[in-house]
Amino acid sequence: MPELTPDALRAAVSRIAPSRLPALTQHLFEATTNAQQTRSLAPLRAFVHSWAVFIAIERHPQRAERLRELERIVNAGEQDPTEAIDEIRRIREAAEAEAGL
Repeated sequence: MPELTPDALRAAVSRIAPSRLPALTQHLFEATTNAQQTRSLAPLRAFVHSWAVFIAIERHPQRAERLRELERIVNAGEQDPTEAIDEIRRIREAAEAEAGL
């Protein structure tokens, strides 16, 4: 896992999911702007949390694919999503722990 800094997160995203760099850049811009406007670090903390979890998931291709599959199940609305939601929660909790959050 990279350090929990914008530069380290950007470098990690550029390696594992380069197509997501524009989204990261936009999110960082918005977080920085909101932090300045509100005089709070909360928007920057949310940015770091969000992208650290993303990286922790995407570093493991099988876990990332399983998450996408579970999200499709939930979004399709064709079956009871309870088990899928529980597994999504477990994946995210494991990613948070891996990221040190």
